[in-house]
Amino acid sequence: MRQLTALDAQFLHAESATTAAHVAGLAILDPACSRAGAVTRECLIGLLRERVHLAPALRLRLATVPFDLDRPYWTEDPDLDVAGHVHEVTLTAPGDDAQLAEEVARIHERRLDRGRPLWEMHLIQGLTGGRVALYAKVHHCAIDGVSGAETLAALLDLTPEPRVVERPAPTPRTTAPGLAGMLAGAVARSVMQPARTLYSLGRMATELDTMPLASALPGARQVAAATRMITGRGRELPELPVLTAPRTPFNGPIGPERRFSYGSIPLADVKRVARSSGASVNDVVMTLCASALRAWLRERDALPDRPLIAAVPVAVRTASARDVVGNQISVMVTPIPTDLACPRERLRVMARTMHTAKRRFAGSPAGWLGELSSMLPAAVTALATSTVFRLASIMLPPINLIVSNVPGPQLPLYLCGARVLAYHPMSVLTDVSGGVNITCFSYDGSLDFGILSCPDRVADVWRLMGHLQEAMDELMQQIEPAGRLNPVDSLPARQMVPA
Repeated sequence: MRQLTALDAQFLHAESATTAAHVAGLAILDPACSRAGAVTRECLIGLLRERVHLAPALRLRLATVPFDLDRPYWTEDPDLDVAGHVHEVTLTAPGDDAQLAEEVARIHERRLDRGRPLWEMHLIQGLTGGRVALYAKVHHCAIDGVSGAETLAALLDLTPEPRVVERPAPTPRTTAPGLAGMLAGAVARSVMQPARTLYSLGRMATELDTMPLASALPGARQVAAATRMITGRGRELPELPVLTAPRTPFNGPIGPERRFSYGSIPLADVKRVARSSGASVNDVVMTLCASALRAWLRERDALPDRPLIAAVPVAVRTASARDVVGNQISVMVTPIPTDLACPRERLRVMARTMHTAKRRFAGSPAGWLGELSSMLPAAVTALATSTVFRLASIMLPPINLIVSNVPGPQLPLYLCGARVLAYHPMSVLTDVSGGVNITCFSYDGSLDFGILSCPDRVADVWRLMGHLQEAMDELMQQIEPAGRLNPVDSLPARQMVPA
């Protein structure tokens, strides 16, 4: 028996007429090396039937508690037919990148059917150069970034020749409790909810200075420090900047439509900039995002005079929880230096800021996201989440956007014999997290970006992708003839963390 965690359930409750809470990926395939010289729907269905047992998230569906009195349970679908989850479409000529992005955005807008396992795959034929695309989406209540990559990996091979996968040994099915068991569990959790709320409040009090909005409240830092001391978590931790998001065009209520753009940057260039500056690859990625956002906002005369605030998901999945369906994530909330004009200074400040955020996270992992989800009874969160998100986007958005960087394999992979040329991830837009989301995945020598937006907030999403590539060119031009930027440690102390 597996019940959704409070955080998993929150992704369900966030869905509304304008929000679809699934994560997805767009794989670009070259079928030239496959036996048939093509990737067909029949081949993909056959592969899924052979390997679906390797991906638990694809076999389970929701079993809901009456009247949403408690969080749903996972139960194995005994009638699963993967063919019903696999679709195929062919683009009209010429089948270029813009057409593919438009088709993918339309598919991404549609919510998944909660009456069956929460995933779909769409094989997209007709791309230029004989390429094929595979768009796959899974509900965020079932996977996070890392488990999503592992789910995809179950279908991939190291050579064009598919590997032989052994039949699984019989195991007990995951089942939900009956109606009486569900109601008994709901009653028990309702009785314990006041104690659960107090516990969550205590845990969150130690992290007030890491939470957007809360960190700006008078006395928040003092309360957090005192609570950590009382609870025995009083180790010396680096001080974080105030996390108050400025107003931008990205923030406000979103609509139901989506726009998508994608592109790749050579990972070798990113590593070269990182080595030359003493920063990390992730610092460079964050700087690229800050630079692109700055350029886009400047074009519209909407650039705030202080840094944007980004939420950066962090995987906390352990080896023992590798096959657990659901989310094992936390989040770092950090300023990104969109207010700085100099690209070198932008990189240095970003590296300093991320170093401080990582030190703080290592000393006191931010668990407030899960605790916040646990504070109210399930029935209340089911009714109120989407409304609260929409009100927050109007009154005081906690962050400007989400930026995510998922590490992937640095070797070529194959699907149905076709080589995977690139994999562009896509995530979730909500009222509270902003109308643009930037996600990247490192694969086989490239950083593959996927940018998702609401056209009510960012209509020209390809322009933002262009700014990312321009930002990479800008950083490469900053490398001195000796192959070095000024090292991160040369930054004056007063500029270590933007306020």
